[in-house]
Amino acid sequence: MIRVAGVGFLNAAPLMVGLADDPGVELFLGPPSEVARRLSEGECDVALLPVAAAATLGEIDLLDVGIVARGPVRSVIVASTSPLEAVERLALDASSRTSVVLARLELAARGSHAAAAGRVVACSPHEVVAAIAEPGVGGVIIGDPALEVEGRFPHLLDLGQAWVQRTGKPFVFAAWAARRGAFTDAIIARLRRAAEEGLAAREALANAYAKQRGEPAARFVSYLRDAISNTIDDAAEEGLRRFLREAADAKLLPPPDVRVLRRADAARPPRPTVDALLLRAAEGGRLSAAEGLRLYQEASLFDLGLAADEARRRHDAPDVVTYIVDRNVNYTNVCTTSCRFCAFYRPVGHEGGYVLSREVLGRKLQEVVDAGGVQILLQGGLNPALRIEWYEDLLRWIKATYGLGLHALSPEEILHLAQLEDLDVATVLRRLHAAGLDSVPGGGAEILVDRVRRAIAKAKCTSAEWLGVMRTAHRLGLRSSGTMMYGTVDTAEERIAHLIKLRDLQDETGGFTAFFCWDFQYERGTRIAPGDHGSVLYLRTQAIARLMLDNVAHVGASWVTQGPDVGQVALRFGADDWGSVMFEENVVSSAGTTFRMDAARIEDLVHRAGYRVVRRNVRYEHLGTPA
Repeated sequence: MIRVAGVGFLNAAPLMVGLADDPGVELFLGPPSEVARRLSEGECDVALLPVAAAATLGEIDLLDVGIVARGPVRSVIVASTSPLEAVERLALDASSRTSVVLARLELAARGSHAAAAGRVVACSPHEVVAAIAEPGVGGVIIGDPALEVEGRFPHLLDLGQAWVQRTGKPFVFAAWAARRGAFTDAIIARLRRAAEEGLAAREALANAYAKQRGEPAARFVSYLRDAISNTIDDAAEEGLRRFLREAADAKLLPPPDVRVLRRADAARPPRPTVDALLLRAAEGGRLSAAEGLRLYQEASLFDLGLAADEARRRHDAPDVVTYIVDRNVNYTNVCTTSCRFCAFYRPVGHEGGYVLSREVLGRKLQEVVDAGGVQILLQGGLNPALRIEWYEDLLRWIKATYGLGLHALSPEEILHLAQLEDLDVATVLRRLHAAGLDSVPGGGAEILVDRVRRAIAKAKCTSAEWLGVMRTAHRLGLRSSGTMMYGTVDTAEERIAHLIKLRDLQDETGGFTAFFCWDFQYERGTRIAPGDHGSVLYLRTQAIARLMLDNVAHVGASWVTQGPDVGQVALRFGADDWGSVMFEENVVSSAGTTFRMDAARIEDLVHRAGYRVVRRNVRYEHLGTPA
């Protein structure tokens, strides 16, 4: 049985129809992004993969069968009610990274800044269409939704046609793909046979599609016959390699590391050396998932540290380490999620459950103000007794009484409120923002791979839901931190997949200010055995995060879990931030980790590590002059 992930759009139907009834094939159909996730996380053997996802994963073989445009493609477009040169923001359907990257390249070639990070909003196809009604907004629409809006907008850029006109080469959107070496002659023969059957059935497929929609079939027949090619010939392969080079030059993708197969026994291309990968990453080049995994597993600890330190020095103020004076306040420990790794929570009705009173909160907040603090990190359990009005009142009170910044409520808490109140995430975030919320902490990310999340916290949100909350927050102008807790049941491959997901979202929104990682604190009170952990692994993980997250400006040292000595060393392994003065901490300390530190101690340690130091706010703006 071959597990095959394919795309549910009409343009892919000729490649799918011959597999649907094949008893040797387990076929999944979904959006391109889900197809890419399944191949990345080992849930399928072969995928009709967007070529940008192939480059991001690395060490992928492509079969010479896929979805190719040799002129107007009709189903991958940028549409607007304004002239394209007047477009200032871009709404996009992010389900195909290839189309998003192509849109950025083609708009940049036309002098538009609309596709830059921070000017992009990812949303559902119908939301893209609605957004285009606003002046100065363009929309990237792909697949069947693009066919549904043909002729509706006065200004249109067909991205297939734009590429062919600019380069003279066909454009490859997707191809049958597998991990390097996984294609066999039998699999290739089966996929080719299905493609031949599909090509013969194009008119019938178009007629069936038109009948479902109650529309004339002629335009769908011409679409499959004239707009879509399924053969990646030499010219198309040249176009593919040019696209990947241009995307790598724009730091949207790693350098090309894919090959197009005509047969299963084709010679494998040489792999870059570990030293070459370290040099590229240190100089700001992008790594694929496969390359990041090689460095994580094969590079020496000190070579990783040197490369991460060099990457850190490429950012502003390389001799400066920042920190913030704030307080981590856990307003309730009552929680319905029952995470197996958490020693802090108490179930509903437990005698040890609490909700902090305003009196207790007030004393904690006043201590922060008295110490020159600027912010509160406010997180807690998922307590069904606390409704959204309670949170709004709390945030308004903190702002009005203490004037502190509010870095508050993780994505899990936001989703909990949305479900509790039967509201969408955007509405919850808008209400909390209006009440005083300034930024969203990255708690609850753990590992953004659902296999891991199901194993350690079955009731927790999915990786897509966590990322969706952050996407929405960034869209509303809120900033957030990215985090990773590793060392439960996760593998090295899954940690790298986590970093790739953060990097992809950062490419889209630019909303992550910093990244922090730490290992699972398992000493007592937890209900899951420890996995990989220790100071050496922590330094390796932080260093590889610095190299993989080439678009995230800051990396924090996790001295709270690792201790101050390791925190100092972490400043030579890619970290440029010391995090927070720790008035108190209740979650990891529930598992036995109890490191504490005041501002004077932080500054002394940073100076003794050879850096200048300065306080910051949540947006990493310096509050004074580094000393």
